[in-house]
Amino acid sequence: MPSYTPPIKDAQFILHDVLKITQAQVPGYADLDPDFTGAILQEAGKISAEVLAPLNVVGDVEGCTLENGVVRTPTGFKAAFDQIREGGWPGLDMPEQYGGQNMPYVDGTAVGEMFSGSNQAFTMYHGLTHGAASAILAHGTDAQKDKYLPKMIACDWTGTMNLTEPHCGTDLGMMRTKAEPQDDGSYKVSGQKIFISSGEHDMSDNIIHLVLARIPGGPDGIKGVSLFIVPKFLINEDGSLGARNGVTCGMIEEKMGIHGNSTCVMDYNEATGYLLGAENKGMRAMFTMMNEARIGVGMQGLSQADAAYQNAVIYAKDRLQGRAVTGVENPDGPADPLIVHPDIRRSLMDQKSFTEGARALLLWGASMIDASHRADDDDAEGLVSLLTPVIKGFLTDEGYDMTVQAQQVFGGAGYIEESGMSQYTRDARIAMIYEGANGVQALDLVGRKLAQDGGKHVMAFFAMVKDFGKDNKGANEAFDRDFLEPLKTASKDLQAAGMYFMANGMKNPNHALAGSSDFMHLFGHVCLGLMWARMAKAAQDALDGGASDVAFYETKIATGRYYMARRLPATGMHLARIQSGADTVMALAADQF
Repeated sequence: MPSYTPPIKDAQFILHDVLKITQAQVPGYADLDPDFTGAILQEAGKISAEVLAPLNVVGDVEGCTLENGVVRTPTGFKAAFDQIREGGWPGLDMPEQYGGQNMPYVDGTAVGEMFSGSNQAFTMYHGLTHGAASAILAHGTDAQKDKYLPKMIACDWTGTMNLTEPHCGTDLGMMRTKAEPQDDGSYKVSGQKIFISSGEHDMSDNIIHLVLARIPGGPDGIKGVSLFIVPKFLINEDGSLGARNGVTCGMIEEKMGIHGNSTCVMDYNEATGYLLGAENKGMRAMFTMMNEARIGVGMQGLSQADAAYQNAVIYAKDRLQGRAVTGVENPDGPADPLIVHPDIRRSLMDQKSFTEGARALLLWGASMIDASHRADDDDAEGLVSLLTPVIKGFLTDEGYDMTVQAQQVFGGAGYIEESGMSQYTRDARIAMIYEGANGVQALDLVGRKLAQDGGKHVMAFFAMVKDFGKDNKGANEAFDRDFLEPLKTASKDLQAAGMYFMANGMKNPNHALAGSSDFMHLFGHVCLGLMWARMAKAAQDALDGGASDVAFYETKIATGRYYMARRLPATGMHLARIQSGADTVMALAADQF
């Protein structure tokens, strides 16, 4: 069975050596000293390794079953969910007013990575509840917040988001689910939603569905969509649960992965619902949940890659296969371990340099969300909005690829279910699709985010990279050569791609959109290049300051040097593709495919 080791030390390094969170001017950050965050991460890591990780294979093998309208989760899930709930983990970064612990979002993100890395399917149950609670917190009335949030933050009640319908996925303007107004101010919601994660299960007393639907007479398309709170059980005036609402699970989808999570077809038959936010402004309210979910999905790409990498390292050190070309390294055995071979090292270094760089990007993004929400920092809000499709799209595309590389280290054993490696690949695959498929993320980045606020935020990113280079140039010749120069080159590639879009995209939008996925990846590599430069600088500072754990910091620098030399040059390839334009992409007529 695969094992899981929580990346506590690496998270601490990023939080304190790189982001220096206690020095940030964000309310609540001054309290986040290393002992405090270390205690949180140690406890979350213990639960991840000892409780959730052993259930990962159980969930994959057993899956969920639908019996008489009730979904039964895999063996052990409910007991583990009770333990998560009793520990207050779902409300870690939620307001104290509603039962949360009011810690910064960056804490919740670091904890969430460990929970997801140990058991992604399980973590989705309370992760989606957090998103639904956030939407109610942002757009609900005081009465709605008082009614739903305490129970949801405690995870006595869980939550979902209901967007997709059988005939429409990304194009939500085509949805048919309707909400008929009633005299008492409620609505009767009718329609069918599909692909609803955690839509029905046996681990909470109630499920609060957030459902997109149309109010008759509203505008056509996406402008006529509203958001509704539709509980599984109606709630009495005293807060107790009442009658079953008109919402049922029609079936559970059979999926490639995340078998332990119930992905449901949900049927709404005149179910009682309550408007959340303003009429015909449903997407605005839903995007509160979706943007949070997209950061969380990026985290899933990282977490599955890291869990797969950990097991690939163990196997590469233990499995004896062939001899090192430079001479025998295991003279007492019949062969040398796999890890002596350069191509295995290349694969492991790809994985290691990605996961550590991605973790830094994820936590940096989370810190910007804190700055936006806690310090009203509009610049941070704009920058994280720009980077959200990069975090979601790039980390899940690359994360999936890294699980495949980890599986490849095992050879044939990686293809056999007994090794457990295929689960990481299968579970990681969905992250490239849900919460907006990655092609849509790329279109959002190029079509909307680049020009947002007159391009202010992408220019701020370029300035940030440039300023980092200026501030750190000349202090260390090796650092300049190995980190600053590659980062400068990659940033110029990104700027050149943006200039190509400006020069050609207005005349023919296809020239921009055909290069959108390449641009998202180019941007992602520059982000990880910046993260690695920052981490290498922090590691060198620690070494210069007499840090005791010399091996950790030297390893960090060596891993960053690999990324800058072997991975970051991909920006040149992506730029070349972008600058080739749309002509070859659009050359064939539809009937020629």
